[in-house]
Amino acid sequence: MARARALPRGLHVAPSILSADFSRLTAQVQDVLDAGARVIHVDIMDGHFVPPITFGPIVVQALREQVSTAGGAIDVHLMIERPDRHVDDFVKAGADSVTFHFEATPHVARVAHQIRELGASVGVAVNPGTPAEALVDIAPALDVALCMTVNPGWGGQPFIDHSLVKLPRLRAVVGDGVAIEVDGGVDVETVGPCRDAGATLFVAGSAIFEAAQPGEAYRAIAAAAEAGSGGVAGGATFRGSSVP
Repeated sequence: MARARALPRGLHVAPSILSADFSRLTAQVQDVLDAGARVIHVDIMDGHFVPPITFGPIVVQALREQVSTAGGAIDVHLMIERPDRHVDDFVKAGADSVTFHFEATPHVARVAHQIRELGASVGVAVNPGTPAEALVDIAPALDVALCMTVNPGWGGQPFIDHSLVKLPRLRAVVGDGVAIEVDGGVDVETVGPCRDAGATLFVAGSAIFEAAQPGEAYRAIAAAAEAGSGGVAGGATFRGSSVP
């Protein structure tokens, strides 16, 4: 089946609702959408693959119309065991892209095919201790390769500097047609080095939603990602601080 849903191309900062105030979730999401965000990142945790438990497809469904009305996409990141049991529900709920962990299943190719058949973009994540080269055999099936820049499970962790060595290796493994995503410790200080190392999609949670003004925090990180790049990656214009 041809992919029906996709993340926008080029450089993007993706606010992660893991750090949002859930008593004001839609208002905070609207704030970053109004500031120019076009990818909303949703972290799913099951209490097994990682210790915390977050939420399920119902949150994706609740945000779907709001995000799509703004011309955005929902990027679901499954930090869960047995992702094959749940990807259907997340795609049906409105996920445009679903990323699961290489370490979470022995059937990586099968789960990637399952996501593709459902019509969403396919992502595979690798933990800090997993080499970039682990994705070499699955690379032709990928739209997104996610390099965890912290150990998965909690927001607000410091960025792992060695990730900047890993990112160029990941780009060499997956090729130019795949988005390289980073998740963990991304802020105005780390987003530029990640971009320079080859990343194109930057997940930021606490740096955005723990700020007094999430929209302004998004714009600052977007501007830092754009600086020195000419606002272009892979031939696509960056949707950042200059976007109304």
